[in-house]
Amino acid sequence: MTVHFIGAGPGAVDLLTLRARDLIASSPVCLYAGTYVPPEMLELCPPGARLVDTADLSLSQIVDEMIAAHGEGLDVARLASGDLSVFSAVAEQMRRLDEAGVPYDLCPGVPAYGAASAVLKRELTVPTIAQTVTLTRIAAVATPMPDAEGLSKLTAAAGTLVLHLSVHRIEEVVEAIEHVHGPDAPAAVVAWASRENEIVLRGPLSTMPDAVREAGITMAAVIIVGPALAAEHFPDSHLYSDSRPRHSSRTDQA
Repeated sequence: MTVHFIGAGPGAVDLLTLRARDLIASSPVCLYAGTYVPPEMLELCPPGARLVDTADLSLSQIVDEMIAAHGEGLDVARLASGDLSVFSAVAEQMRRLDEAGVPYDLCPGVPAYGAASAVLKRELTVPTIAQTVTLTRIAAVATPMPDAEGLSKLTAAAGTLVLHLSVHRIEEVVEAIEHVHGPDAPAAVVAWASRENEIVLRGPLSTMPDAVREAGITMAAVIIVGPALAAEHFPDSHLYSDSRPRHSSRTDQA
């Protein structure tokens, strides 16, 4: 028996990886974050599967479900929104499973910021404009940020700033970073990226709070700020530059 932690992506079922689809289809137990995972994704579960919405469960209750499935020899598909590598709360679940001796593996998914970038038709790293992407969030009522990672301390870094789990405090976000990026910095908010109810807002940083309120966005959104969002005049990447020497990969034989 194995618990399969699965990055369920930004929401669109056809953005699941093939591995994720197959793991879901073969697992008789599915734990999913109902706030973000759409009902149609659960249609991939096998007939008669036990479906558990974890939205209102504590960590202990979630792990108890996994341990119970382990006792019955049943594989578990544990669906988390986006990708498991950032803001997935998987680390504490794996720690509990290690203590209980329950095996698990991880299947990556499409991250929310990746889906937002695609919707915006913008690369977040552009030659000579931005080559660093900072992924973070605002503390608010969530787990406190590490001392060295407060939002105001990160904004001096060059590149593109991406905030998850922060749109409900958009005013605080703008106040914290406006003095560094400037009120006219290119900004965007993408909510429910890849889904039918997707919302895309673009404009100067200072306009984002009003735009977010008018659109009624309170969750499932990514905030992106930085010059890459408006970059037009930049050199081609060195890798594909016409001036870069080319070496044939073929081996000539007599």
